[in-house]
Amino acid sequence: MPGENLSRDEARERAALLSVDGYEVFLDLRSAVGESGQEPRTFRSVTTIRFRSAEPGAATFADLIAPSVTAVSLNGKDLDPSEVFDGTRITLEDLAEENELVVDAQCAYSRTGEGMHRFVDPEDGEVYLYTQYEPADARRVFANFEQPDLKAPYRFAVRAPEGWTAWSNGVGELTDGVWKFAETKPISTYITAVVAGPYHYVTDSYTRVLDDGTRLEIPLGAMCRKGLAPHFDADDVFLVTKQGLDFFHDNFDYPYPFGKYDQAFVPEYNLGAMENPGLVTFREEFIFRGKVTQASYERRANVILHEMAHMWFGDLVTMRWWDDLWLKESFADFMGSFSMVEATRFTNGWITFANNRKAWAYRADQLPSTHPVTADIRDLEDAKLNFDGITYAKGASVLKQLVAYVGREAFLDGARRYFKRHAYGNTVLGDLLSVLEETSGRDMASWSRAWLQTAGVNTLTPQVILNAEGRITELSVLQEAAESHPELRPHRVAVGLYRRTAAGDLERYARAEVDVDGPRTVVAELAGETAPELVLVNDDDLTYCKIRFDENSLATLRDHLGDITDPLARALCWSALWSLTRDGLMPARDFIGLVLRFAGQESDIGVLQMLHAWTNSALTHYAAPEWREEGGRALAEGALRELRIAAPGSQHQLTWARFFASVASSAADLQLLQGFLDGNAKIDGLEVDQELRWAFLSPLAAHGAADEEALAAELARDDTASGKRHQVRCLAARPSAAVKAQAWAAVVESDQLSNALVEATIAGFAQPSQRELAAPYVAKYFAAIERVWAERSIQIGMDVVRGLFPHLQGDAATLAAADEWLTAHESSAPALRRLVLEARDDLARSLRAQACDAGAAV
Repeated sequence: MPGENLSRDEARERAALLSVDGYEVFLDLRSAVGESGQEPRTFRSVTTIRFRSAEPGAATFADLIAPSVTAVSLNGKDLDPSEVFDGTRITLEDLAEENELVVDAQCAYSRTGEGMHRFVDPEDGEVYLYTQYEPADARRVFANFEQPDLKAPYRFAVRAPEGWTAWSNGVGELTDGVWKFAETKPISTYITAVVAGPYHYVTDSYTRVLDDGTRLEIPLGAMCRKGLAPHFDADDVFLVTKQGLDFFHDNFDYPYPFGKYDQAFVPEYNLGAMENPGLVTFREEFIFRGKVTQASYERRANVILHEMAHMWFGDLVTMRWWDDLWLKESFADFMGSFSMVEATRFTNGWITFANNRKAWAYRADQLPSTHPVTADIRDLEDAKLNFDGITYAKGASVLKQLVAYVGREAFLDGARRYFKRHAYGNTVLGDLLSVLEETSGRDMASWSRAWLQTAGVNTLTPQVILNAEGRITELSVLQEAAESHPELRPHRVAVGLYRRTAAGDLERYARAEVDVDGPRTVVAELAGETAPELVLVNDDDLTYCKIRFDENSLATLRDHLGDITDPLARALCWSALWSLTRDGLMPARDFIGLVLRFAGQESDIGVLQMLHAWTNSALTHYAAPEWREEGGRALAEGALRELRIAAPGSQHQLTWARFFASVASSAADLQLLQGFLDGNAKIDGLEVDQELRWAFLSPLAAHGAADEEALAAELARDDTASGKRHQVRCLAARPSAAVKAQAWAAVVESDQLSNALVEATIAGFAQPSQRELAAPYVAKYFAAIERVWAERSIQIGMDVVRGLFPHLQGDAATLAAADEWLTAHESSAPALRRLVLEARDDLARSLRAQACDAGAAV
């Protein structure tokens, strides 16, 4: 609808006019259980908003996306809903100095994970509800002023079906059949929340004596669907939660301000998690139904702590508009790793940060849609797409080096002043920079211009000159920038020199920190050192950059990468080699060869899993088409070899088993996978649990070795919501033109599938072994996406446009089709064009990398 998008200018005008004193929201959710065989569409939502106008007599609007409005009254005067409500906005005219708006509406249950999401558990028929709003979907549940800088306290009341429990941001109490919740502190609309249903709920508590002697008690709760209760390790969730609360209280000097701390693991969730104060929501995949590696537990801990950091960065102090989204997301991303490393068992979290989070940032920063960390967000569609690798991971990387720049204590002291100065308020970039200038004495304006207000990633390359005795005469660091973003930035880097020991280990023997500024910086401290076998710029991962190697270092890595003893240094080398591959400077087959040779020696399980993901991408997108079959065979053979020699029952064994399944394609490979499923084939220590069964079934389905009957039988073994998603993905993966047509129609031509099943169908549709089957959908894709964008919710639109882009065709004709669409649709929605432009850029990168790989065969 035309009015569904809110512009920054409109938000500024409304914020200048209005001050909101409070909300009272009543939701009647009894319709959620519905009549037998009927799908309930709506629930009753009654909202009372008390607000002031700086200009009596002025006009404004309230936000509401709802099928219908029963009644509207402003200051006691009934308004005609048909005249004032257009489906997305309620026009409010002739405002008084003090106003009361009451809106009685029928709001819609969601199946897209936006607004009030309704989920029916196929296992037991139970219904579960939860809300998800960011950036602007609270208006799908209650009438409001949907922008982050119109904060207010909220009182929620929920009438739920009998036997249900309801939760919201405040503590709740059941009174006369209605759950009534304590009034919140002033917060933004997008972080209010309601969860309701027959959830399995576990409690604990956190106690701390504050510096002033006050005793702080925080009730803790954690919940999930009843069907997941046998797998729910709430004790570990609470352990990390308490460790995080200790860390933030130790360092922030501002007690947790929102009372209780519930954490809800909910079904069909679009995000990793959401920082609703007092009621954090997570995707339920963080409850592990089968055996997983420590990397999965680390990821969950990181997300728990990321969301907890938001209680201060984002909830207590909130950005004024989405331009400064980084003020919460970059900080939460950084503080999630910072607190995890210092307060939990996951002490190697900076390795994951360097290898995983930064990889996301580097990719995003090289897309044509890259933007400064402080972005130009014109409207809500822009905002939705800005939850990206720049705002999260690049911003976090920049903050990591900011801590090195101003010092840890100055950074934390700045945060403490920021919270106290702006508690329950809204801020912009300058508000944070001013406190950091106070605490550090540094010029934050120049730092901000270089790192927050320009886009692009710099490349640092070592240059080594040796004398006749084999010692360093001069070592310098060369800095380059892309033509599109030519800014050269100041970097504080460590340069490490490595050589092999008598035992054959590749270890650092010299290190120097230096401020790199401009195109060439000499590292004077390393002059006179003996010749290195490997020079590692950005050793210890102090700055945000791409690193390259001199020829001698690259030759060393080709032969001795696995001999690097320091796991962070090794991870940085892997990341740099992957960057070379993505940039078309290293043939994909060479990268794959390094993985086959050295990945088996990788001790860090998270790095190993990332290597597997990169290797799959290298084979699928960057290898020359004529070499893919050979490369796939080599990967399958190598993965099976590592699987067989991995320690029985180890997480490395599990990781290699999953990777083998992902690259299996030959008849013998598929027969072995089927043997694992049937129990005819065994590897000592490998427990084939239900999740691993689905991982083995997926390639069987994609290669035509598991039919609909086999997948139905597996669903009967695992008749759960998780099982259904796996089955839908596998069904769509089968190598049949009829299957592809059915999957396409289910996603593109119909809106009957929930968000989770849309995601599963898309994941199954495009298979690397089925490029010919997908070829007819190139033209269909470009013909459909504008209509899909207009008709579907933005979340589903994003899923379709990203997920069904014909990446796998990997040819010049598909690139030309994308260019033709972009040329012909210059006036299309900017957010839609951005998605197509990003996908087009990925495809062009693939073609350049394929050309590089083909050249390696000559």
